Amino acid sequence: MKKLNKISYLILLVSICFSCGNDTKNKIAKDEKEAKEPQLPNIVFILSDDQAWTDYGFMGHKQIETPRLDKFASESLTFTRGYVPTSLCSPSLATIITGVYPKNHGVLGNDRVLPGNTRDNKKEWRAKNYEPVIENFKSLNTLPDLLKDKGYLSFQTGKWWIGNHKIGGFDYGMTHGNPSRGGRHGDYGLEIGRKGMDTLNSYIDVAVKQKKPFFLWYAPFLPHAPHNPPQRLLDKYLPKAPTEHVAKYWAMCEWFDETCGELFDAIEERGLTDNTVFVYVCDNGWVQNLNDSSYDKISKRSPYDLGMRTPIMYKWAGQIKPKMDITTVVSSIDMVPTVLDILDINKPKNLPGISVLNETELNNREVIFGEIYAHDFNTIESSMFYNIAIAPPYKLIVPDAVRKAEENIQLFNIDIDPFEKNNIAKDNPEIVEKLKQQIASFRAE
Repeated sequence: MKKLNKISYLILLVSICFSCGNDTKNKIAKDEKEAKEPQLPNIVFILSDDQAWTDYGFMGHKQIETPRLDKFASESLTFTRGYVPTSLCSPSLATIITGVYPKNHGVLGNDRVLPGNTRDNKKEWRAKNYEPVIENFKSLNTLPDLLKDKGYLSFQTGKWWIGNHKIGGFDYGMTHGNPSRGGRHGDYGLEIGRKGMDTLNSYIDVAVKQKKPFFLWYAPFLPHAPHNPPQRLLDKYLPKAPTEHVAKYWAMCEWFDETCGELFDAIEERGLTDNTVFVYVCDNGWVQNLNDSSYDKISKRSPYDLGMRTPIMYKWAGQIKPKMDITTVVSSIDMVPTVLDILDINKPKNLPGISVLNETELNNREVIFGEIYAHDFNTIESSMFYNIAIAPPYKLIVPDAVRKAEENIQLFNIDIDPFEKNNIAKDNPEIVEKLKQQIASFRAE
């Protein structure tokens, strides 16, 4: 190599210093630009699984303790009168991630059952029958799909019925959805919460490392059966409960609350709380039977509030003003539009929900709807059980003319009769007819 003379050496040294100076200036300019640009908030959906709207400390339960969610509720815009459109997990979760009603996303129940299928050979037909449902779902926009243009990473943990997590638009997920490996409604995802939070924490760290905003789906298999809580929690509730079955369910509710606390702590430890939007909902209700491990028929899979009602909560520290709203009716169909509103993303025209942060839209909405189908469904026509219209203070339940022909139309004033004991349909024919017409318009959309 040729030796540099003094002049050449000085020129090279000046060039290096100039280059280093430019690099430093460019880095400073880039850092200043990033600092000026508004930082997109992380989005976290927390979904309880099989829990009645009554079964929280902040909702007034006398025995069940939910200290972490009680605190969360006090820090949130908390709607105590939230609803899901159907009281069964698979269609309810599909609505939460898409923002559309079951009649539009096509996930009507948990299993698609065709003529000739029997319980004896369900391993042969269950996955195959569900394939068209999954294919149809691929054509829909999910919230993770809508967040991609903003640079979000999306993570799935917990329950997920629609095949592989990628079908929901998630970048990473615990659910492989392969029927030959036991995939149906969550597979490995069902371990989150029950077996720790390691995978969830790892996902958050991926986003932190890549300096990207994230959407996190936390839908643990809690307090869902099997009701096998930690012994310390069961011992706490056995003396308080009327039966062991009830004690186990109550303990499961507190166990779920503890995992929510672990999630809150994980985000706080990484310094992300102030820039994270949390949204809470339960997929459907549950009333524990006293003398067996199953649920009362007035809850899950029913058209009643003990199946459909849930607190729905929105928290964003310093941005969403905390309030306990005990009068306004909202729905899980509002969760996607509200997030899009926060992020200034145009709402697709097919979304029926509204942003709950828009008081004008909230005040102008007259009615929300519900639809209950068979657990083992096929077509809309052959699987329909009930149509529901909720127009405070009234709630109308219309049984299907074929499948539930023996039942009467039911109308309740849920402001004064939240447990739907007094059917006032016969005394209010005009209200019944108006709500029936609104249901007919809804079905025709």
